[in-house]
Amino acid sequence: MAKKDAPLTARSSIATWLDHPIGGPLIRDMLAQAGQDESALKPVRLFSLQRLVALSRGQMPQELVDDLVRRANGGELPVEEAPEGADVPADTPSWTERITPGRFDGKTVIVTGAGSGIGRATASRIAREGGRVIAVDISAERLEEFAAEHRGSDVVTVTGDITKPEDVAAVVERAGDRIDGLANIAGIMDDMTPLHEVSDAVWERVFAVNVDGLFRLSRAVIPAMLAAGAGSIVNVASEAGLRGSAAGLAYTASKHAVVGMTKSSAFMYTPRGIRVNAVAPGPVATNIQATFASELGQERIGAALQLIPPVAEAVQLAASITFLLSDDGTNVSGAILPSDAGWSAL
Repeated sequence: MAKKDAPLTARSSIATWLDHPIGGPLIRDMLAQAGQDESALKPVRLFSLQRLVALSRGQMPQELVDDLVRRANGGELPVEEAPEGADVPADTPSWTERITPGRFDGKTVIVTGAGSGIGRATASRIAREGGRVIAVDISAERLEEFAAEHRGSDVVTVTGDITKPEDVAAVVERAGDRIDGLANIAGIMDDMTPLHEVSDAVWERVFAVNVDGLFRLSRAVIPAMLAAGAGSIVNVASEAGLRGSAAGLAYTASKHAVVGMTKSSAFMYTPRGIRVNAVAPGPVATNIQATFASELGQERIGAALQLIPPVAEAVQLAASITFLLSDDGTNVSGAILPSDAGWSAL
């Protein structure tokens, strides 16, 4: 725990700020001005105040964080504030990624959504554990950044849209004859609308990426795995694939479809040496944002989301995904693994 006389800094956790006699009122007043209360921060209580700069997508700029720190400390920034951008406060328990050298030696793994979030963290871990990564993303810029961070690793970048058959073909071509693993991570959120308010555009786009793209790429990859008599596919489902209260209709239906495809494929292909599993994340700090375009959606889903656990980091999901992709997941097929800090147990 933080010392009671320790100054509040941008590296102090949200929980520390809320519990502080000066910092707590400052945070609550800021939330009230935005029409919210401290329950909005429940999923990120263990994050540092600084972390909200990135998570808020511009709604909480660095200037606001600096101002809060000054006001909490009599108008001055504490000396500890000099190194900006540190994410983890000293009093917050954290999980440390532990690389397993050589776990993916000699293996070629396709990772979609590799430019950011869970996809990037997964592709990075596979590369650092010796694998050849076919990193797929719609953004060439993000892929260039990823490749630059992993110079010396065997990384092949493919800029493409998995909803387009020609781009799916290009991914498989770049992978070559041997494909040992496929991580279907690319996905998009809906606008939290209930059935009678879902637009054709939202329905079609969500299913195009979350279902059709996953289906087409998996269909294109499986023949190589069948020929080799081995392979591992991991789909990213969601907590919304396990319940009806985590998202709008389109996203919920799409992730239930992912669960169904995972189970059917596991039944069909496990006897041929291909394991097929899914990871169902809870809240994760990624660039996928949820917006409410419906009053009913806000009323029903917004209330249900008050029960969600703390937000996880993308590297934590990558740990779950790479476990199932690797030989460590031996004898596991057809599993829908909740990686959600116990949310699915509620």
